Amino acid sequence: MRSVEEHLADILASMSRLAPERVPLDASLGRVLAQRVTAATAIPPFDNSAMDGYAVRAGDVRGASETTPVSLPVVADLAAGPTVSSTLAPGSAARIMTGAPVPPGADAIVPVEHTEGGSALDATPEYDGTASVIVRREPAPGAHIRRRGDDLAPGDTVLEPGSVLTSRAIAAAASAGADALLVHGRPRVAVISTGSELVAPGSPAHHGQIPDSNSFLLAGAVTEAGGVAKRLGAVADDVDALRELLEGAAADADAIVLSGGVSVGAYDVVKELLAPLGVRFGTVRMQPGKPQGFGLWHDGTPIFALPGNPVSAAVSFEVFVRPALRRLQGLAEVHRPLFSATAEIGWRTPPERRQYIPVVMVRDAAGALNVRPAAAGGSGSHLVASLALADGLAIVPEDLDAVAAGDTVTVLSWRP
Repeated sequence: MRSVEEHLADILASMSRLAPERVPLDASLGRVLAQRVTAATAIPPFDNSAMDGYAVRAGDVRGASETTPVSLPVVADLAAGPTVSSTLAPGSAARIMTGAPVPPGADAIVPVEHTEGGSALDATPEYDGTASVIVRREPAPGAHIRRRGDDLAPGDTVLEPGSVLTSRAIAAAASAGADALLVHGRPRVAVISTGSELVAPGSPAHHGQIPDSNSFLLAGAVTEAGGVAKRLGAVADDVDALRELLEGAAADADAIVLSGGVSVGAYDVVKELLAPLGVRFGTVRMQPGKPQGFGLWHDGTPIFALPGNPVSAAVSFEVFVRPALRRLQGLAEVHRPLFSATAEIGWRTPPERRQYIPVVMVRDAAGALNVRPAAAGGSGSHLVASLALADGLAIVPEDLDAVAAGDTVTVLSWRP
């Protein structure tokens, strides 16, 4: 029996980053950056106002206060957007909006709140050449001016390769002048459930038949992991039918995920078909998910053969498939972060096997994080309803045979 680490190491050794592709910004959310993004220009590209107010020469309003206000004629009206501004003459002011270029000669912005007459000007759509402003607070030189290059200078790094592109990262790339980004490919993953007992959800089920839930479970997990899922549904326990489906799936997939048919049953056709191709089947010291298979289709497409029980399939995906898909996308960190919590109640664990048990996370009155099994019966690989209730997995080491209330346990969270 292999350890979890041994089985995962074999899987990750077979994974190579997918070829990068260039995509427009609005298609890049969640993708993994393959090339450094640098600023094409200074950011911001020009000195601009951080406030609605008046551009002035600071020396012209030195000493301005509530008791000694300074009045200046307003000679221009500057809005954000394309503009041609002339040098601000000494002894004058220009009304200016947030984001508008600061005119040459001006070295401070007086916020409209520090003036008298600003409200009347605000109501005037166009400057008419007759207004003046009374300044009631002296600005420091450079006040409320965003200087050219305050954020980044031309050539500065904006985003590093390997970054996951969030909405904030995309905004930074856009500010830097990028309209498209080179990103690692998203793995295309074919998902197949196996078993003659499976029928499509909503279809009539005869005695001994059950709805196929695994293909939906695993296709959704692929999407959540950043892949592109192609759910092919269920195939009966027929070697020829499975071979035909795999041939078609491998033609346009970067990986294939199967569930069912990996144990020691008489009708486990997955092993019958794939073992002669070199796909390795065996047992891993874990619960659930003890029977596992992994290898390559004859064209080199990775195949994951997972157990058919829903909890086993979900745990196996989390432990083995998700890290592999993240590696294909070019991510250096393939695991979710782990943290500690306190067991709210006790439960038994399997001897000499690492337990991954779906748990609900709750906070007590003091704000401490507690966990309890999502299923009232504890651990059970068939308890699919418990998956919907679970917030994550508690991971219990192989050398423990029970968890007691109050014990500290390691938790992997499924929450975003």
